Parts: sequence; C-alpha cells; structure tokens
Amino acid sequence: MMNKFLNKMKKFSSQTIYVALLLTLGSCGDFLSENPDNRVELNTTTKAAQLLTNAYASGAYTFTEWMSDNVNYTLGTTKLTEHNQAYAWQDITSVEQDTPTNFWETTYSAIAHANEVLAVIDDLKGDEAERDAVRGEALLTRAYGHFMLVNLFAKHYNEQTAASDAGIPYVEEPETVFVKQYDRHSVQEVYDKVERDLLDGLELVNGSFYANSGKYHFTRNAALAFASRFYLFKADIDKCIEYSTQMLGADPGVFVKDLPSILQDYSNTDEFLRLLTSPADQSNLLLIRNVTNFPVTVGYWPNINLINNLYLVNPFSAEDVRRSDRYPIFQRGTNGLTVAKYEFLFERSSLTSNVGLYYTIMPVFRGEEVLLNRAESYAFDNELDLAIADLQFYVDKRYFEKPVITISDLRNHYNASSDQLAVLSFILDERRKEFIHEGLRWFDIKRFGLVVGHDTEDGGLIILEENDPRKVLQIPQAAIDVGGLEPNPR
Repeated sequence: MMNKFLNKMKKFSSQTIYVALLLTLGSCGDFLSENPDNRVELNTTTKAAQLLTNAYASGAYTFTEWMSDNVNYTLGTTKLTEHNQAYAWQDITSVEQDTPTNFWETTYSAIAHANEVLAVIDDLKGDEAERDAVRGEALLTRAYGHFMLVNLFAKHYNEQTAASDAGIPYVEEPETVFVKQYDRHSVQEVYDKVERDLLDGLELVNGSFYANSGKYHFTRNAALAFASRFYLFKADIDKCIEYSTQMLGADPGVFVKDLPSILQDYSNTDEFLRLLTSPADQSNLLLIRNVTNFPVTVGYWPNINLINNLYLVNPFSAEDVRRSDRYPIFQRGTNGLTVAKYEFLFERSSLTSNVGLYYTIMPVFRGEEVLLNRAESYAFDNELDLAIADLQFYVDKRYFEKPVITISDLRNHYNASSDQLAVLSFILDERRKEFIHEGLRWFDIKRFGLVVGHDTEDGGLIILEENDPRKVLQIPQAAIDVGGLEPNPR
C-alpha cells in the first residue's frame, strides 16, 4: 500500500507529470515537441488545455450507494471485501477501484494536473481569451475535486462548527518534492477556497474552445450547476437560488430529461442508455469518464420491495415513468434490481488484448439536480408556490399523467405537520428516485442526518444513526502513514 502511495506521489511531481502526458499523447507527433530529457514543454495554451483533460478524476464515488438506504442484502452477487465493508459502514481497506482510497488518489491526481496548468498559465503563448478559458477550467476542476473530497472525508458543512471541523488538504501548488507532508484544512477553510476558485473560474470559463467536446469539460452551465450544489450544501439559500436561476433561465423544463420521449424513441436497451448520457441531451451538463465496475453484478442492490416503494408509491397515484413496463430494469443476482442508468463500456489495454478496464460515462451534473436544488431552497425560504412551480416542470416528465401538484396531496401523502415539511419531503423523495445508483443520496443522508438501516444475511438489521461518525469516510491509510494526516475519529 505504501509503495502504491509513493508511486502516486511521484506522479504528482512536475517532471513525471510531463512524462505521463508524453506517454498519453505520444502518437500526436506534430502536436507536442520533445525536449532532450523527454519531457513535454508546457509552453502554449493549447498544450495546457490538453493537459486539463486529466484534471477530471477517473474514480467514481458510486460506492456510496452501498452505504445508503438505496440497497438491500442482495443474494447471488459478487461481494468483495470493499462491498461488505461499505454495506456495514466499516472503514474500507481496499485500494482498488470503487473505493474511497481510489477516489481520493484519482481526485488528487486530477487536482495536480490543474495545478500544473495554473502554475504556468500566465506565461504561456496563445490567445488571451483562450488563456483565460484554460485558467477558468483549471480553477473549476481544482475546486470541484476538493469539494467532493471534503464532502466525503469530512463532516457536512455546519456554519457553527465548520471552522473547527477537520477537512482535507487544499492543494494549490504543483508537487516539487518526492514526498510532501500536508495538514488538513478546516471544513470552513476548504469551503472558502472552493468558493474562491469556483467564482473565479465561473467568470473565466468559455466553452467555445472545446469544439465538439463541450459536455466533457466545464462549460458555464456546468459551472453554474456546481455553484448551485455548492451553495445548497453550504445552506446559503439566496445564492443557491441565484446561481440555479442563472443556469435554468426562462424555461427550466428544457433541462429536465424527457424520459417519456426517450422511452418512445429507443429501439433497444443499449440505445436507451446512450440517449440517457448523450451530450446532446440538455439535462446533461458535465460528463466524466469513470473507471468503475459499479454497473455490473457486484455488491448490493435494491430488491423488488424497495423499488416498488420508491416508484409505485407517490402523492398522485400516477404512473411513474421509471417503473413503467417500458423502462429497462435489470436483475442483479437473485433478488437485486437496478434501474437502467449506465452504458457499460470496456477499454482493452491494447488492440490485441482481452484484458482492460470497465468504464462508464457519468453525468456528474444534471439539470434535474439544479431544478430540485432551487425548489429545495425555495421551500426552506417558505416560498412554497415557487417551489411547487419548479417541481411541476420536473413532475411533467416523470409521471405519464402529468399530475398537478397540490399542497393538500403532499400533506395527505406524508401526513406532514406543515406545508413546508410536506414540500421538503417530496423533494427529498424525488431526489432519491432521480439519482438512484448515482451516489448523490449519500450526501442527502449526511445533510439531513438521516438514519439508515441495512438488512443482513441472517435476517437481522444494522443501523447507521443520525450523527454516527462513520458517515465521515476514513482518510486513506497511506495518507495517514506517509502523508502525515490525522485520521477521522471512530
């Protein structure tokens, strides 16, 4: 484990990151010139932009699904040590893909690429507008990586305790030493730095330089979606509404995936999955290639009772598109089910090889999230008419009958003590349905202090309580042993 960590640290250094870039782009002979020491000289904005393709982490955080209330004990699936540890909320010791350590390492590697660009961007040759756009993208990727890390490996942001709660290291400079010791910034410090980079990047980002690959980079809409999530998690209601509104514009409905139309048009499941993650779909705001085994028959999945409780029960007695006969639902093991979300892809290690890596295209920001973020903020601000107006855009494309949302229906369904509680309950339920298998449920569990119960193979039940310290993932052991970071309490 220590050797693997040291290798990662070496990868962060200025010289070796150039070598890695050379290996990645070695076939593009006329694109990169070679120095006598075999390093790529990062001397133009075009080369800097190419380097930033590695500033989006390949690691997925969908392993949080196995920790959430979206799963049951699944029979007949492959369960590796990390699956069982996640399901039982134990510290995950594996360092392979689909683990916290893998997400930590790939994210800090991505941050290192952003820092390499930011360190030299002011001195690079090229068009000034392109230079600003590259700087903006680098700032946004650095902010996004740290934001996801702090929300996994630290407590959720709390204005009263954030200044004393331990966060994660916020790395702002390229590595220049073999092994560097880091300190954990407080959650408040991390959030402040994320906010700075996010807002600076938002001012500069310009998707016009991405040609036909815009959805695989931070565009302005993707950056606004990031701001929407950031301020929601920070509980800054006014700013969440402000940035969500900038992104959604005058017609929020165009950013909600039109599932009825997709279900009507697709001819086979593979095509359906491609349509879900297509860059042409306006709801998909930022797409990242994640190396993951998550979509296959491993780990834990919801059973039929959980799926039915989620998708057959609603305040309107209407037919949910996601539980219709047309929507693809796959079996996992003996009793597990998965709602179709991912196109499962395979990359061979070489043209003649039978081995390689499974990966998928993950929409890490979607218009539906921004709309629900704004609705939640309106509800917390007790602007319930505005919240319901947003929810109506969403409901129209998730229920065939397009039911009209009323406060009375919501209060009756949830037996809620107030109109506000009824609306918030509906939003939380719809977020859970919309983002199942995508990992976002875990952050709602942390934000709202939800209690989670998991059934066990012998018919028992284990519980994760509201303020259980295990809701904060443990810092990877190598980062503790070699990087000198303080572990999270247990």
